[in-house]
Amino acid sequence: MPRGRIRSLAGLIALLLAAVVWLPSLTAQQRPTFRSTQTVVPVFVTVTDEQQRLVTDLERGDFEIYDNDKLQPLVVFENLPQPISVVVMLDTSLSMTLNLSLLRSGAEQFFIRLFPTDKAKVGAFNDRITISKDFVSDRDALISDVKDLDFGNSTRLWDAVAESLEALKGADGRRVILVFTDGDDSGGGMGLNAVLDRVRAEEVMVYSIGLQSDFFNGATRVRTKPDGGIKKLAEETGGGYFELQKTTALGPAFTRVAQELHSQYTLGFTPTVLDNKSHKLVVKLKQPGMTARARRNYIAKDQTDSK
Repeated sequence: MPRGRIRSLAGLIALLLAAVVWLPSLTAQQRPTFRSTQTVVPVFVTVTDEQQRLVTDLERGDFEIYDNDKLQPLVVFENLPQPISVVVMLDTSLSMTLNLSLLRSGAEQFFIRLFPTDKAKVGAFNDRITISKDFVSDRDALISDVKDLDFGNSTRLWDAVAESLEALKGADGRRVILVFTDGDDSGGGMGLNAVLDRVRAEEVMVYSIGLQSDFFNGATRVRTKPDGGIKKLAEETGGGYFELQKTTALGPAFTRVAQELHSQYTLGFTPTVLDNKSHKLVVKLKQPGMTARARRNYIAKDQTDSK
């Protein structure tokens, strides 16, 4: 074989070997994982413009993050999707009798948009609370679980969120609860404030969808309104809140949640004080006309504290 062809073949082999080494690195870059540590506080941020469109092309220098009103240097910045573990908790109380098929279809829109690295459980609440056993990535299995949901009477909303938190303990990746309801909490033992304390301490993001609906309770027509606490949960944890007046908006709302979860920025900073207290968090953007949504506080945990 001519010497020139030998050199060309050797160069091609070297190029292929370099590609083999480079590809796993690229895959890791496309699927980053970011876990909270005692020295880095993770903050996940959704950015929208004035038309509420998602903005996904900002850079590190476009963000500022404040811990108790003090500007902090960013030590982590990512704008690639990260794997999530999500509990989808759906209200199937009496008021949803005529709307359950549309609720199922809406939830399906969320599941079909999950990434292969995402995992989910399906839950339902009424006078009972049920959650599927395992986190799975199989979208067909999740859709099948949604189709098996049944009805009950009362609306144990905060108990359902608390059970979702239990289900997320030890879960991999970012931990998220997506809760849907069309009414107020009733028949449960857990209160909103207790749930708020837990989602803050356990660093779980909550998305919530509320529906104003009409139903017949056996005697008269009733107009329901979603419990205002689900909006507060979303605002405190950096998730989104969507209040709907028409059941036809369920599909787009669930779709939007999936889009947001896969379009968030990951910021991280090193706290200067670990005092086991709640600290106020504020994320600001340097570019005008944009809004940043992120969790509003964190607990500055001292991991060396034996208490």
